[in-house]
Amino acid sequence: MAAAAGASLNHVARESSDVNRLAIFYQDIFGFERIESPDFGLKVIWLTLSPSFSLHLIERDPNTKLPEGPWSATDAVADPKNLFRGHHLCFSVSNFDSFVSAIKAKGIQTHERTQPNGKIKQVFFFDPDG
Repeated sequence: MAAAAGASLNHVARESSDVNRLAIFYQDIFGFERIESPDFGLKVIWLTLSPSFSLHLIERDPNTKLPEGPWSATDAVADPKNLFRGHHLCFSVSNFDSFVSAIKAKGIQTHERTQPNGKIKQVFFFDPDG
């Protein structure tokens, strides 16, 4: 099947039982900005990160049977060193070492890796929803 002509990523959506907490995390850690979101009759927060990435945070349906995520941030088995094999979002930062120092200063547990080619450094950590 051929790719759709002119296709591009529009946004990533995350559901959460506390969209305000999650929005504050992404604003604080990555510099996302809140933008106006439509009234869907439930709590929704739209965030944007220049130049063109959007994150939509949607209030989790308390009656859903779907799992919230691969792990819970409070789960005893949750360990950032396992994240590279699971679902994750990836962001590029201009100064890796400064970014890692800043998130560690906030008390966020991290796991650092370097790609086998030795050129790309990575840091894995959980957001408040795991």
